[in-house]
Parts: sequence; structure tokens; C-alpha cells
Amino acid sequence: MTHHDFLADQFEGHRPHLRAVAYRMLGSLTEAEDAVQEAWLRLARSDSGDIDNLGGWLTTVVGRVCLDMLRSRKARREESLEERLPDPVVSRADAGADPEQEVLLADSVGLALLVVLESLTPAERLAFVLHDMFGLPFEQIAPIVDRSPATAKKLASRARQRVRGAAPTPDPDLAGQRRVVDAFLTAARGGDFEALVSILDPDVVLRADGGVLTNGMKVIRGAAAVAGQAATFQRMATSAATHPALVNGLAGLANTIDGRLISVMSFTISDGRIAAIDILSDPDRLADWADAF
Repeated sequence: MTHHDFLADQFEGHRPHLRAVAYRMLGSLTEAEDAVQEAWLRLARSDSGDIDNLGGWLTTVVGRVCLDMLRSRKARREESLEERLPDPVVSRADAGADPEQEVLLADSVGLALLVVLESLTPAERLAFVLHDMFGLPFEQIAPIVDRSPATAKKLASRARQRVRGAAPTPDPDLAGQRRVVDAFLTAARGGDFEALVSILDPDVVLRADGGVLTNGMKVIRGAAAVAGQAATFQRMATSAATHPALVNGLAGLANTIDGRLISVMSFTISDGRIAAIDILSDPDRLADWADAF
């Protein structure tokens, strides 16, 4: 085995972890793959004999690459994930997540959390993701953001406060989540406003992203306003075939018409009620999951 082959083999062992870091940083599966590939290119060009901790080195590189990508995204004022939903990771509920998805989605990184992460500054997001989600010490994070460890700690603290205030914590029991989703589906099929209100958190947020077909994402807040979409939910539930799905590790639904995937719904269930509903119907991004249903 050549040194290059040995290095490539070592890198592949770290790839799932690096994808998980990049996905949390970027909210885009394609961009996450790009960031991981850039880390490989930098490793291949480096003097790897000087690297004592390859996993730590690669995590730092991916963090730096993602930070640059976030800053570039904001500098160009590109469409942010506040204006479109993050990329979901979808699988059939009866099949479960494959091993790669399980690594990617450890700690149930739901779409609602990814949306909140997008509202952070790039430096806050990096400090929070690397420290709170992956346990990197602030001494290792500080050089990536060109700040002191104390400042990096403050960045993570600010991010943590915003996340706690805006991202509902999903109930851990997947079977319990599924019961609430089933109750939603029953109420939707009946167009039952009162039943919908009873299973919605008072501060529920509905985000619907149809891509260019609907000019990006629409947001509705509050139980009464979301339940006011009962007629829309009823049309969806009666015109499409609904399939139990896992969306970012949480209970969700995949909706098909004549075998064609038309939308994916993610539900964040907190304290037994629906705290967030995220609906992706952008055909371009649904194409990656079309064969799963």
C-alpha cells in the first residue's frame, strides 16, 4: 500500500464524522460534501507526517472551510436557510436510518434546530457546533475564528442562549412522536380545526418551502393560524398517499401522488405537542429521496 492509499484509507475512516460536522455547519448536504472533499485535498497536499492527531486536524480543517463558506454565502447575500429549509435526511420509517445517516444525525439534529443555527453568525455557529455538539475545546476552536479561547467561549454561550430560546427540544420517544403525527393526520383528513389546535403547541411554527414554485419559504406562527390551514392539510391528506418517514431522525411523513414524491413533512414534537412543522415540496431537492418511497 502506497502512502497516498494509506492516507486515503485513514481519511475514509473519519469521513462520516466530518460530514456530520459540515452538515450542522452548513445545513446543506451538497455543500457538506464539498467541505469534506476540500479537507481531503488539503490533507493530500500537506506533510501528513507532522500531524499528530489526524481526527482533530481534519475537524479543524472542515470547521475552517465551513466558516469560509458561511462567510462567503453571507457576503454574496445568497439565499439563506432562513429563506429556505435546510436539506432533510429522509428514510422510510419501517427501514430506519442507514449507518451513515445515524452518524450524520446523531443527537437528532432536526430541521427546526438547523433553521435556528442559520440565524447565528458564522463564528457563533462554528463555536456552538464544534464545542456543544462535538466537544472540541475552546483552545482548538479559537484559532479557527481568530479569537481568544475566552472569546470563543462567549460566542458559544451567545449561540447556546439563542438556540435554547428558539429551537424546541424534541421528545426522545419516537413511538410517542409517531402517535402525535398520526393524530395530526387524522385531524387533517377530517379538516378538524379543533382537533388540530389540541395537538399544536400554542407557539407552533409552520415552515413550507416549495422552492422556486412558491418563491421560497412561507412561515406561519401560532396554533390558531396553523390550524387555520385545515383545508390545505385536508387536501394534502386526501389527495396524496402518506407514508410514515424519518426526517432527520424524527417522526415525519412522505407524501406521494401516483408514486411520485411531492412533499416531505417533519414534525418536532415537544412535551407531547407539535412545536414545529417543516414541509419541503421543492421538486429539485426532493429528487434525492424519490426512490425511497
